[in-house]
Amino acid sequence: MKLKTFFFLLSLSLFINAVNAAQLKPFTTDGCSLFPDGTLENETLWLECCIKHDFAYWKGGTYEQRLQADKELKQCVASLGEEDLAALMYAGVRLGGSPYSIMDYRWGYGWSPNPGYRSLSENERELVESRLPDDLPKNITSSID
Repeated sequence: MKLKTFFFLLSLSLFINAVNAAQLKPFTTDGCSLFPDGTLENETLWLECCIKHDFAYWKGGTYEQRLQADKELKQCVASLGEEDLAALMYAGVRLGGSPYSIMDYRWGYGWSPNPGYRSLSENERELVESRLPDDLPKNITSSID
């Protein structure tokens, strides 16, 4: 009897975790979070870099995908002639963006509860696509893997 109870509770726990993992809030972005979106002369100079980075963080994924998203943010800002700023932003996202952080902009912030690092299932990738705003540029959402 104890073995049946154990397997029932284990199955129930796995089911509840599967249901919880599928809860994805609609995509939101705050631009460059606690950082300016551009310079005094061009107030949105690197904003698109940050929105693409926010998209990656919203959907989450593996540790390697986070590292790649952070590198792409750095490269994007550096390509605008802001190499020193890009390095500073990179350091900031590496320090504060862990999925285990208490910050609202952490890796996988779209999921409730936050599942940490892991590959998205096919169903989760479909859910990501279904929660995207229609006006989000395709170059931002080009990597839903």
